[in-house]
Order: sequence, then structure tokens, then C-alpha cells
Amino acid sequence: MPRAEILSKQALHTLTQLHAELAGKIETNRKSGDKLRSQMVQVEAVMKMLDPDFNARAISAKRRNIGNPWFKRGTLYRSAVDVLRRAAGPMTARQISEALLAGKTPTATRKQEEALQAALLAALRVRNGKTVVGEGSPARWQLKEAAN
Repeated sequence: MPRAEILSKQALHTLTQLHAELAGKIETNRKSGDKLRSQMVQVEAVMKMLDPDFNARAISAKRRNIGNPWFKRGTLYRSAVDVLRRAAGPMTARQISEALLAGKTPTATRKQEEALQAALLAALRVRNGKTVVGEGSPARWQLKEAAN
């Protein structure tokens, strides 16, 4: 039984360190959140000075979209169609995304590759039967005109 006790002590020590690290991150984010809140109050005060009837609650929060470093908005699907035009046969979403990223800089991380593949798969599924056709599991995609 001493061995199990040592392992649980090590695990508790590691978990304690992790907990402390997470608490530090929460504290840092809380401080930056407090600063942002005070800045918002100041902006609202200036808005009230300019227009006393202005309702700041009617303003919705703006979400920031994280941009894709390789494809501008709306160009991913068109690039995938170009890959499918040049392809000899049907391709999976993974093969298409690898072909799209080939030679691109900066080099994609694993997480970015998965995100690009998921976005590509979503775009292909939306257009399944219209311009592209996907069959099988995993779906192998080809242009609709090539499938006929």
C-alpha cells in the first residue's frame, strides 16, 4: 500500500500546481475584465453627455472572428472546387485540405489543420448534390459534373 500512497501524493501535488496556475490565469483575466468594464462605463458616460436619452443597453457585444491566414472570407470553397477540378478522382475532405495547404506559409498547426478540414467539410456538406457530390464513409467528394 505505500506505493499507492506515493502515487496519490504525486498526483495531488501535480493537481495542486495545476489549480494554482489556473487560479492565476483567472485572476489575470479578472483584472483585465475589470479594466475593460471601467473603460466601457467611461464610454457610456460620454455617450450620455452627448445624448441624455441614449440607451447603452441596446448595443450588443461585438464578437471578434479569428481570421484564416490562408484563405480570405468566402474563398475556401472556391479553392476546394479548384482542387477537385484538378483531381484525378474523388477526394476526402482531409485530402482536399492537405492539397490546399501544400506550399502555404505559415505552416499549419495540427489544430489549424483540423479547423480548416472541419470548415471545408461543412462547406462541402452544404453544397452536397448541388455542385459537389459526396459518397461513402468517409465521404469522397467530386464535382457533380464529374460524377455524371
